[in-house]
Amino acid sequence: MVSIRQSRRQRASRGFTLIELLVVLAILTLLAGLVGPRVLNQLGGAKSKTAGVQIADLEKSLDLFKLDVGRFPTAEEGLDALVTKPASVTGWNGPYLKGGVPTDPWGKPYKYALAGGNVELISFGADGAAGGEGENADIRNAK
Repeated sequence: MVSIRQSRRQRASRGFTLIELLVVLAILTLLAGLVGPRVLNQLGGAKSKTAGVQIADLEKSLDLFKLDVGRFPTAEEGLDALVTKPASVTGWNGPYLKGGVPTDPWGKPYKYALAGGNVELISFGADGAAGGEGENADIRNAK
C-alpha cells in the first residue's frame, strides 16, 4: 500500500499542470500589457533628450569656431565647417567635433541656419517634418 508521503512525492515530481502554466502565462501577459507601453514611452523620450544634448554640444562647438574665426559658419559651409576647414577661413583651429558631424537620434541631419547673427539648430523629430507633437515635435536650440 502506498503511503501518504509517497503519493505526495509522486505528485510533486510530476511538474506543473496545464492549468497552472496557463495561469502563469495570463499573469505575464497582463504585466507585459501594463508595463510595456510605459517602457516604450521612456525609450522615446530618451531620443528627444539625446537630440537636445547633441544640439547643445553643436552650439558649444559653433561658439569655439566663432572665437577662432570671428564669425559663425555660413549657411553654405554649414556644420561641416566644424570638422573640415573651409577654404576662405583664417584662424580655423579645428576640428571642433570628434568623429564628424552627428546625425539626430533618428538618423537625419540637423538643420543649420544663420539668421541675423544668431545660430539656429533644429531636429525635426521622429517624422522628419516641421511641427508635430511628442516624438514628432521639433527640437531646437534656445538661441
